[in-house]
Amino acid sequence: MKAMILAAGKGTRMRELTDALPKPMLKVHGQPILEHMLQGLAASGLREISIITGYRSESIESYFHNGSRWGVSISYALQEVQDGTGKAPELARDFIGSDSFLLTYGDILVRPETYRQMTDRFRQGEFSGLVTVTRGEDVTKGGVNFFDSEFCLRRIIEKPSPAQIETLRSQGWLRPNLPVWYNAGIYIFRPSLFEFTSKLAKSPRGEYELPDAINAMLEAGHRIAGLEIEGRWVDVRDPEVLATLERDFFVG
Repeated sequence: MKAMILAAGKGTRMRELTDALPKPMLKVHGQPILEHMLQGLAASGLREISIITGYRSESIESYFHNGSRWGVSISYALQEVQDGTGKAPELARDFIGSDSFLLTYGDILVRPETYRQMTDRFRQGEFSGLVTVTRGEDVTKGGVNFFDSEFCLRRIIEKPSPAQIETLRSQGWLRPNLPVWYNAGIYIFRPSLFEFTSKLAKSPRGEYELPDAINAMLEAGHRIAGLEIEGRWVDVRDPEVLATLERDFFVG
């Protein structure tokens, strides 16, 4: 299995911190966010990695080079226009070839064992993909996922509005005392994903969105497993989260 990291964006919520660096290169305990991720992927046996760069791409490539220092092999692909997560994976389509691959956003930090748990779950059935989720997050800032009794995905809704959330409650998708599953931004896919990303249209937010491709896969009959991330999961979304990481990154 290979791995792909989407690291093209600037990270505007970081304000002046990303004037000279892309968000994945901001440091946590003296190391770039991306370096923590590479170490975790390598520890889980994922050593062929493609990094999708964009804003300040040279800062990433000059730091990591070919990845040999971390015991991995890194290739790069440039996303010249940052127009969403849906089309970005296609830039590494040749790199992926016929292999399955773990896909992660470049600002998500988890414990290294999470990647191993993902690959183990993916291999438990005939799945075309896997999505990870966590509890207790504001789904209006990400995505809300719904699962069947075997914890396989039924649908995903990206950044639902308050009105959409009320509709989901009235329709029985969201119920009191049951978990609300927030999209954790780390996936596994077979190359069949590209059949659906290639057909994406822009969302009402003006972006190509990966969840739209995932929903299309579900509609076509593909099975997608779910996995709750246990322990640490951090979306390094703003300076406040970054400051918290400096204090208690190794806790949880």
